[in-house]
Amino acid sequence: MKHLLTYLTGLMFGVGISMSGMANPAKVINFFDVFGTWDPSLAFVMGGAVVVTFFGYRAVFKRYATPAFEPAFNVPTSRVIDAKLIGGSAVFGIGWGIAGFCPGGALPAVGTLKPEVLIFFVALVVGIFAAKFMMQFSARRAASRST
Repeated sequence: MKHLLTYLTGLMFGVGISMSGMANPAKVINFFDVFGTWDPSLAFVMGGAVVVTFFGYRAVFKRYATPAFEPAFNVPTSRVIDAKLIGGSAVFGIGWGIAGFCPGGALPAVGTLKPEVLIFFVALVVGIFAAKFMMQFSARRAASRST
C-alpha cells in the first residue's frame, strides 16, 4: 500500500508540474526575465502550492498523531540560517535561473528523453553526490580540528 501511495503521489506531482508548464525550462526562464518576456505564471503555481501545503499540513497534524506508514512525522526542526543554507540556496537559484529546471520540474521531463533534460538530470545527480562528499569532508575536517 505504501508503494502504491508513493506512486500515486509522484504521478499527481508529475501531472501537476506538466499541466502547469513548469517542466518547460522556457517558462521558468521567462519568469526570471522581468525586463523582457516576463511570465508571472510561476508565481501562481508556487503560490497555489504554498497555500495548499500550508492548510494541508495543519489539517493532517491536527487530525493524526503519526503518519500511516512511518513511526513519526519527519519535519525539519532547525530554524538556523547559516552559511550552508544561504550558499545552497544561492547555488540552487543560480542553477535554476541558468537551466530553467528545478529538480521537481526536471523529473517529469526526464520522460521526454530530450538530451538537455537528461544532461541536466545527470548533472543534478552528480551535484547531489558532490555536495554530500563536500559536507562529509567538511564535517571530518571540523572534527579533526576540535580534537
